[in-house]
Amino acid sequence: MEDRRWRWILVTAIAPIAWGSTYVVTRNLLPPESPLWGGVLRALPAGLLVLLVARRLPKGSWWWRSLVLGTLNVGGFFVLVYIAGQRLPSGLAATLMSTSAAGMLLFAWLLLHRRPRAAAVAGAGVGLVGVVVMLGVDLGAVDPWGVVASLGAMVASSLGFVLTARWGSDVPALPMTAWQLVGGSLVLLPAALLVEGAPPSLSVPSALGFLYVTLVATALAYAAWFAGLRHLAPGVVGVIGLLNPVTGVALGVVIAGEAFGLPQAVGVVLVLAGIVLGALPPRASIVSEVRTSITLRIDSLEQRF
Repeated sequence: MEDRRWRWILVTAIAPIAWGSTYVVTRNLLPPESPLWGGVLRALPAGLLVLLVARRLPKGSWWWRSLVLGTLNVGGFFVLVYIAGQRLPSGLAATLMSTSAAGMLLFAWLLLHRRPRAAAVAGAGVGLVGVVVMLGVDLGAVDPWGVVASLGAMVASSLGFVLTARWGSDVPALPMTAWQLVGGSLVLLPAALLVEGAPPSLSVPSALGFLYVTLVATALAYAAWFAGLRHLAPGVVGVIGLLNPVTGVALGVVIAGEAFGLPQAVGVVLVLAGIVLGALPPRASIVSEVRTSITLRIDSLEQRF
């Protein structure tokens, strides 16, 4: 049972690692003047591709639920992240988004009536301290609209992911991914046409950038994330999301040449410690597994003798 839990934790971790990489890709490869079309070009191809694989359409209330969740998790979220990625350094944008660990704990408490476990709260707290330590910048020099966009994306996605856990417990990860990506794209498309006009022309680097964010940071990442929401508590999934800023900081240093010193190193260690702490199973689960293991060993010994 415990091995299965950690497998789902590793699967879920694919998502924040992929999302953390989008800040560098957005800032260096994608056209900065088209955030709405950026969201459409990222979400719609990924949604249609996953829909072809899933071969399942929404039924009943899932038609409007897909639009609501698609707006929170995809449409509005992608636009805000796109703006944040253009206006903020990769590490800062990712660290602001990491407050979703606390956001998901709060929304899970309010909407799912799941009181946060002490380990999850402690893990989120340690991780957020690590985020603050990693930040290490003068906030007065930061683009305020980029900060607003990043925090707005955090609130929208935190609410959307908890609603996904509440509504989608009986829906497999692939259909859930497809419905939300397509639904979010349908919300974005008319706004992109009205505000930005025709789609932007793409250079070879920007086309490759969109290919990456579509296949890896969207189709694969969302499928992994929604699979995690089906098998893990939202609070645990939220804490795993702290891998987002770690990836953003690491790639910002390696690719974009952003600063990395002792504060960032200490912050990364704290974030990783918070993830491990928040992902620990409940004590009752550990005791139950130990008792089961002891019982099985006793039964095996009795059969031998």
